Amino acid sequence: MEILRVENLTKIYGKDTTKVVALDNVSFSVEKGEFVAIVGASGSGKSTLLHLIGGVDRPTSGKVYIEGKNIYDFDDDKLAIFRRRQIGLIYQFYNLIPILNVVENITLPLSLDNRDVDNESLDNLLKLLGLENRKNHLPNELSGGQQQRTSIGRALITNPALILADEPTGNLDSKASDEIVALLKKSNKELKQTIIMITHNMEIAKFADRIIKIEDGKIASEV
Repeated sequence: MEILRVENLTKIYGKDTTKVVALDNVSFSVEKGEFVAIVGASGSGKSTLLHLIGGVDRPTSGKVYIEGKNIYDFDDDKLAIFRRRQIGLIYQFYNLIPILNVVENITLPLSLDNRDVDNESLDNLLKLLGLENRKNHLPNELSGGQQQRTSIGRALITNPALILADEPTGNLDSKASDEIVALLKKSNKELKQTIIMITHNMEIAKFADRIIKIEDGKIASEV
């Protein structure tokens, strides 16, 4: 079942002599439960694409359908709510709240949405993340890998339609990187979570079911 459809997505910054076409008429779809890697060099447009899919930015033209809804039909307030409930974002630099512990950081999206925490689901998620013994620790008491696992938990806690991971291993050593990618793969297989991951590392991209290569704002290949 199709969960994401991107139609003729274009993003242009500036105009005239300062015009930059960051994304140029990109179209593709993703099936529910699929793990897709988007690869490309710095400046290729891959992060722009991810931000447009996640509703973080709006396109110059084109459409993004998630579960059949064009997310850019929403006004800013409705888009923010949709993003909080249906999009799980994982960043390179974790973006954890320093004064909140692991559990508080993971459950933050539920708190912002005035939703109750299912303690059984939370416990199962902490076990999946390998953070059962770190749940009361603050971010500065965690390793880089543990911080990234916490951010993955925060993305997973709402059971979103899509997980969008922007260079999730870019700030980690090789051992921690392997652990994070294995965790993403595990959440994809065990939780049936749909994942789109941006990376410049082809070895990491090989963990995905499908690889889309972006060059100069266009899809160059798809395997």
